[in-house]
Amino acid sequence: MAKKYIILDTETTGTNEEDRVIQLGYIVLGAKEIEVHNEFCSTDIAIKYGAMEVHGITPDLLEGKPTCKETDAYKRLEELNTPENYLIIHNAPFDITMLEKEGFSTQMKVIDTLRVAKHVLPDEEAHRLQYFRYKMELYKEEEKEANALDIVVKAHDAIGDVLVLKLFLSKLKDIVQEQFPNENPVEKMVDLTNTPILVKTFRFGKHKGKSLEEVAREDAGYLRWMLKNMENIDEDMRYSINYYLES
Repeated sequence: MAKKYIILDTETTGTNEEDRVIQLGYIVLGAKEIEVHNEFCSTDIAIKYGAMEVHGITPDLLEGKPTCKETDAYKRLEELNTPENYLIIHNAPFDITMLEKEGFSTQMKVIDTLRVAKHVLPDEEAHRLQYFRYKMELYKEEEKEANALDIVVKAHDAIGDVLVLKLFLSKLKDIVQEQFPNENPVEKMVDLTNTPILVKTFRFGKHKGKSLEEVAREDAGYLRWMLKNMENIDEDMRYSINYYLES
């Protein structure tokens, strides 16, 4: 079977444990055909106002809609969920966790474009999709791409973000190809998704702006304290602190 690339985004009632998917949007890139799926879905969980502010989805838009699991988009995603296919998401853990609440368990190879971007573009001031939309001038190509796929583009709309992600993926693939010329760029992106990111600079706290290497030399005790006492440090920061302490 030919490989397929599923570029996906969800919109949700919020970002907490109880929150659920209210829009599922994705584009399927195959050898010859392109599929576009974009559906609203209902849930018993109320949409938080902070979430509405981001995506603009109000309760009336979900009235009479099926639950996520009952949508054609979800059923098709289940059919596509095989090990030879690739699932491409910006900040994949968030959307995958949301889909898991609907009973989805991914068998696909995952490319998290956020993690890949942090690896290959470490000096960017941000790695959000909307940041790259403007930085890389993707918005100039959007309309043409949207018209070709019959998609309406709105910021923070699931399918609108998927379209931006499709354009961003193309640029990211070129950057990966340039930095790793002897490797298959798609497989390298899967590999980078699963590789810890070496954080070089503090973005918070009393050492904000300093390099981790410098702090490891001058205030190693603080780094050890962080490892022991700060439970909310992400895995990349933990990996990086240990890396600099050991080196």
